[in-house]
Order: sequence, then structure tokens, then C-alpha cells
Amino acid sequence: MSIAKRIVAAATAGIGFVALSLAALLALDRAFPPPLPETLPVSAEVLDRDGQLLRAYAAPDGYWRLATRLDQVDPAFVDMLIAYEDKRFRDHAGIDPLAIGRAALQLVTQGRIVSGGSTLSMQLARLIEPRDGRSVAAKLKQALRALQIERRLSKDEILERYLTLAPYGGNLEGVRAATLAWFGKEPKRLTVSEAALLVALPQLPERRRPDRNRQAAQTSRDRVLQRMVAAGRLGEREAARAALDEVPGVRRALPALAAHTADLALKTAPAGRPPRLTLKKSVQQGLEAVARNAAARLGPKLSVAMVMANSRTGDILGEVGSASYFDGGRSGWIDMTRVLRSPGSTLKPFIYGLAFEQGMVAQETLIEDSPADFSGYRPKNFDMGYQGDVSVRQALQLSLNVPAIRVLDAVGPARLTARFRQAGVSPALPLNQAPGLAIGLGGVGVTLRDLVQLYCGLANGGRVERLRDGTEKAAGTGAATTLLDASANWQITDILAGVRPPEGAARRGIAYKTGTSYGYRDAWSIGYDGRYVLGVWVGRADAGAVPGLSGYVSAAPILFEGFARSGLAAVPLPPRPAGVVTPRRDELPVTLAQFGPATGGINGATEPAPRIVFPPDGARVDLGAASAEATPLVLKLQGGRAPFRWLANGKPLAGLDRTRTATWQPDSAGYSTLTVIDAAGRAASVKVFVE
Repeated sequence: MSIAKRIVAAATAGIGFVALSLAALLALDRAFPPPLPETLPVSAEVLDRDGQLLRAYAAPDGYWRLATRLDQVDPAFVDMLIAYEDKRFRDHAGIDPLAIGRAALQLVTQGRIVSGGSTLSMQLARLIEPRDGRSVAAKLKQALRALQIERRLSKDEILERYLTLAPYGGNLEGVRAATLAWFGKEPKRLTVSEAALLVALPQLPERRRPDRNRQAAQTSRDRVLQRMVAAGRLGEREAARAALDEVPGVRRALPALAAHTADLALKTAPAGRPPRLTLKKSVQQGLEAVARNAAARLGPKLSVAMVMANSRTGDILGEVGSASYFDGGRSGWIDMTRVLRSPGSTLKPFIYGLAFEQGMVAQETLIEDSPADFSGYRPKNFDMGYQGDVSVRQALQLSLNVPAIRVLDAVGPARLTARFRQAGVSPALPLNQAPGLAIGLGGVGVTLRDLVQLYCGLANGGRVERLRDGTEKAAGTGAATTLLDASANWQITDILAGVRPPEGAARRGIAYKTGTSYGYRDAWSIGYDGRYVLGVWVGRADAGAVPGLSGYVSAAPILFEGFARSGLAAVPLPPRPAGVVTPRRDELPVTLAQFGPATGGINGATEPAPRIVFPPDGARVDLGAASAEATPLVLKLQGGRAPFRWLANGKPLAGLDRTRTATWQPDSAGYSTLTVIDAAGRAASVKVFVE
């Protein structure tokens, strides 16, 4: 056989051998594929409206393992990782011959494994298929697996899987879990010191845990910094500055915000991607801190729920179901934003709103606050007292019960509930009962979310957008509905904007209303500016009575603090609509001067005429008027209807318009005439001689 033929035969045999070898390798590869699932078993996540992590859940095996994409990680950290662990990562096919040769030489010369020559692909192989020990056989298996991995995944996919699975101490796996636990932030932006520590930890994660072995963690971080200087990746000064940074010594909890909403989101969201809510992380953090601190002040068993929404879109920006999700004493697992409770006086603005809409009242219309009987229903004020005649503005700001029921009787409870249903809120009534007057004082069941939705109408010029937080199975398609017309809506907002803030709270340009349910079981406060609405509920989840609980004292301070801690910029309340007026009392037409039979109201004045019972007419009273220590004269009145106007010798006395017992300091001795005039214009007088 000629030389040429022998060469051709040898080449053919060689090619055949290579082909057979490749075929064998491919067959082995198909027979023993690496365990590479399409998706890794990672922690469930719930995101806020901006994609920030609201809440994470441990993976089924108990590890915190957050899925990681390269665009979520600081590129400088990735470059440092590759430079330290596998500088030819982008060039090799899973095995770095130079690194293996170096490791083999060290094994021969020193008699032990000094460096393993592992590539990042080999390290990923070890992470997905943990080895029993550190041996040549284990290394060989990793190398073969690395070749298989490189055939199936791109370099970026290998990096992403490594960054998701790498161990960082305890039950932390993946760089995102590590940065959240050790630094309290996502890995998008890292300092040089933080990046170096993250490069060092996966090599010996338990020995270098910062919370248990801080010195070891620092030493390993500094070693990485020195290696980066030697490789020309860092300047000496930059590395020296990074070495001065303290290594964190405390492991932080991973984000655990919006517990109730997040749980619901995981149940309703489609599989395949983390659910994204309408909540805003910074708002949620602020509200949860306020609720937690407030509950601690209020005492055991009391909880706090809060909902904050954008009235123009219906998006819920913050939602706190309880003061503490894991507090069994407060039944923290119950989402109190969705539980039906009595709303107390929080529905009164809508009663008056309908009256404004129908032209029954103006802000300065007088309305009677006195005992009344509505076919057996006898409402009483919260303080068990009565003010007599008050303006509609005063009646709503003081949250007087009897005037509200007088107006509700005129506008009709059925009309009120129909308007609520039109706005997407269906109050729960007693079984088989029609709406009655008691709904005006809380005799109906609503949720905190219901109230916030109604008040979103007040904040949005009378137009109501359906609330949503992202857990809904289907996006709402209905257009905004009308709760009140623009004129009536502004009148109510103008009145509520004048309510005095709770003690110690600064004015924030918000309109708000408080409420307390019967038996001191629920305290409410709902407020809004020109865009945002915040609702607060305080009480016991088991509906137990809490003596002293009230909307103004218990819930209103939380409302003002919640607005302050939300971080949202205040938006001015809507301006007065064109053509809307607020006439003074003396400018009102006769039909609006007094709410009564002429305007569809009920019950005129029923009190007897006023009578001064002390001092009696013609009495001589010794007050020591001629001395420097003269004592005041006590005045007592029966009958009449407040407000009262007192006069002494024709001169009005200030500050006595609501009281039936008062005092008067005469200027001098001698005869004086005391006169009182009530709201109906009836008068009584006595003449006394002061000594």
C-alpha cells in the first residue's frame, strides 16, 4: 500500500474514531442529562407598582432563594466575581485547561488539593448536584456536568443560575437574598466593599457568615480586594477605602410588607411571574410603621387597619390589614380592611351631601338639635347633651346625631343606600329589612375599603373610581360613577376641611370625619386631600367593647400621622366650582333659613318659652359690688331653644350662647335688668338689685 493510501486510511480511521467518540459522548449526554429544570425552585415574591419587592416567602425547602436576572445585579460585582473565580469564563466551554493544569501541579507538588480549578460552570454543576466530598472523582464529574451545562445554557444563563443558587450563609441562597439580608437592599447598586464580601462568602458560607464570624468575613473580603488590586481591577487607594468599611454583623429580615394583600395575591395571580400590586412600597412601609406604633400605644388586643388610595385612579397605595400579622393577641391574621363593621358617624357627610344636592339646606341653615322621636326611634348625641339650634355646618363638624337623622328622614334612607350602591358599595343591612334611619348613625355593615371608596368620591369632585389593589381576578371595566354632584360635593368638603385637627396634630390641608360605633367597638377616621384618601380603623378584631375608644381621640391622630409618614406630597383640596356660593345666615332665603316643615324637615320648636329661674324677678343680691372682691352672679335658665342671647341692661354678654347656667359680673351696685332671647326670638327678663 502506498504512503498516500496509508495516510488516507489513517485519517479515515481517525475521523471515524472521533465520530464514534462524539457519538458515544452524545449518547451518554442524552442518557445522563444534568438536572437542569426550566425553572428553579425559588421563593415566591410579591412586587409593588414599581417592581420593588414587597414580600418574599421562603422556598418549599425552607431556603430564601430569590430568582435573579443579570439586569438586577450590579455589573461591577459580576465583573469582580468572574475575575476572582473564573477569569476565562467567557472563553472556555465549561472547563478551563489552564486552571486544571495549575490545580494538578499544586496537587503533585504539595500532595494535597490547594485549588480546584473550578469554573463557574463547574460550580453551578456542584450547586445543582451537590457532591459527597472533595475528591478527584467528584471533580471529574463536575467537569463533565459543566460540559453538558455549557451545551444547554448560554453564558448569561449560567451566571443567572449561579447567582440564584450560590450559598451565602444559613438558609440564604442567591445574591438577592444575600444583599437583602446582609445590606438591606437589592444588588442593583453595591459598594466595592459589599461586592468583595459577596464574592468571598460562597466559598465557605458558614465559616464566613458575617453575623456569626465577622472577623472571618472581613478577612476573606480583604483577600478579594487584594486579589483585585493584583489583577489590576482596583486601584490600591480604592481597595484601601473599601477595606475601611465595616462588615455587617446583623442579618436583616427579608421584606415582609402587606402580608394580607400579598397572601391573597399569590392565590389569585396567574402562575409564571410574581404578582404586581398597585401598592407603593414607601407608602406601605410608612403606614405599617404608624399602625404598629399606634397599636403599641393603644394597648393589648387592639388593632389598627389602614387603607390609602389615589382617588383619581382608584389605585390602593397602602393597605394594612392589622397592626401585626403574627400577633395572636390582636388576631393579626384577620384582614380588618375587609371585615364588616358599624361605621358610626362616618356616613353623615353623604346624608348632608344629598340634602345640599336637593337644595334642602345651605351651610348656614339652622337645624334643631334637641330630643326628637321618629316613630319610636329616639337618637341621642354622643355626649348625651343637646345644642339647640345650630347651623348645618356646625352640625356636621360637631357630628351631632339628631340633626343628621332629621336630614336623613327628609332625604330618605333608601335614596342614601341607593347612592352608595351606585358608587359600588353595598351596605349590609339586617336580614329582610329595608334601610332605616339608624343607618345614619352606624346601623349598617360596611368595610374600611367601602368607606375609603366612598370618600374617594368626595376627594374626586363627586366621581367614584372602583378601588383596586392588583389582587382582583379581572380588571375593572366600569367607568367612574357619580356619588354627589360637584356643588354638593364641594360644600361637604368645605365643611369637613374646617374640622379641628386632633390635639398635637398640625393642619395638613385635609378634610376629614371621625366616627365611633355603638358600644365603643370601632373607632374610625377618614380623611382626604385633593388626591389621596386615607382611612383608619381602630378596635378589637373580636368586636369586643373598648371603653373610652372614639374616632376623634383614638383614630384621628393615626390619620394625621399616616398622611405625614406616607411620604406623598400634599395635594390642595379642589377649588370652589363656578357658581357655587356660601351665603351668610342673613342672606339666606326664607326657605333655607331654618330646616323644618318648609323644607321637608320635621318637628318645629317644641320647648316652652325661656324663663329665668335665678335670680328671681325683684330679688336683692349681695355680691359685694362695692368691694374689690365682688363675686359674680349665677344665672339659671329653663326652657327656650339654644342658641341664647343674654343681655345686661341692654348690653350683650359674650360666651353664654349655649349654656343654661352661667355667671355675670356686674359693673356696679344698683338696679340691673337681665334679659335672655332664644333662637325662636322669645324673650324673658328679670330686674334685680345688686348690693
